[in-house]
Amino acid sequence: MTFTSIESFSEIAHKYDGFILDQYGVMHNGSESLPGSVACIGKLASMGKKLIILSNTSSPSEMALKKLPKFGFDKDDFVGAVTSGEEAAAYVKSKYGAANSKKKAIFFTWEKKEVPMAFLKKCGDIEATTNVAEADFVITHGCDVLHDSSGSGTKSLGSYMHEGDFSVIDPILEQCLERDLPVICANPDLIAKLAGGVTANMPGQIAKKYEEMGGKCKYFGKPYAEHFEACLNELGLEASRVCHVGDSLHHDIKGANDAKVSSVFITGGVHCDAFGCDIGELPEKNELKELFDKEGIQPTHVSPMLKFHA
Repeated sequence: MTFTSIESFSEIAHKYDGFILDQYGVMHNGSESLPGSVACIGKLASMGKKLIILSNTSSPSEMALKKLPKFGFDKDDFVGAVTSGEEAAAYVKSKYGAANSKKKAIFFTWEKKEVPMAFLKKCGDIEATTNVAEADFVITHGCDVLHDSSGSGTKSLGSYMHEGDFSVIDPILEQCLERDLPVICANPDLIAKLAGGVTANMPGQIAKKYEEMGGKCKYFGKPYAEHFEACLNELGLEASRVCHVGDSLHHDIKGANDAKVSSVFITGGVHCDAFGCDIGELPEKNELKELFDKEGIQPTHVSPMLKFHA
């Protein structure tokens, strides 16, 4: 398999009827849209291309769509969104949320209350607790705080997100392991590139650490093929007529390959430090091949950013 390097999506738009789009590192950085992305999405939509978001965000699908105008996108350009948070919440509800006795979870989450509240609402009748002794399972949803539904307060996870410091998290995971609590990972991303090129540590690392300690983990989101298949079902298109756009070789491109979907690897995202060029510039083909060979993962196309030039 060989890949093609492209400067603009105008070079490949005719090949596909639909595009599955990652958010962070492709469309925006969590604070603002990335250069060219709003215009590119608008152009693809005007050409009649079907667009859907596939994201490892722990937010429910409707919340992901609701946030799009904040970044300058028209949410009506998308047929929908499939998020790891939506899929994980549905699983929690089916396994724990409808039991006769209320189940409790150790809930690693975000500090902004509307995000964890929206997630918990979809999980059914469960409570979040900071007391491992009374917990039935664990959810890695965010990485700012441990949340407690009783109103007794939240517990900070310290400097984990920005510095990768596990000193607060490790003792909690050790207690969970002693009780053999299963972990449900609602966001399997390991890192994310935020505004200003800042690298943030994500919930997937917490789940991975627990698994390495010997714990049981169930992951939702990319690279698992069923989430790509859910997008294809919503698009109503055959896999051969769809292309996935993402910035992570391990989540986006591997998942697309496993689902037999073509892909565009955006080099300005999480792997940008691997290349000797500025963000927005197309890396040399030998640099790309070296990285793809090293990781054993290769995309169909490569582009520096989500942009469209006539």
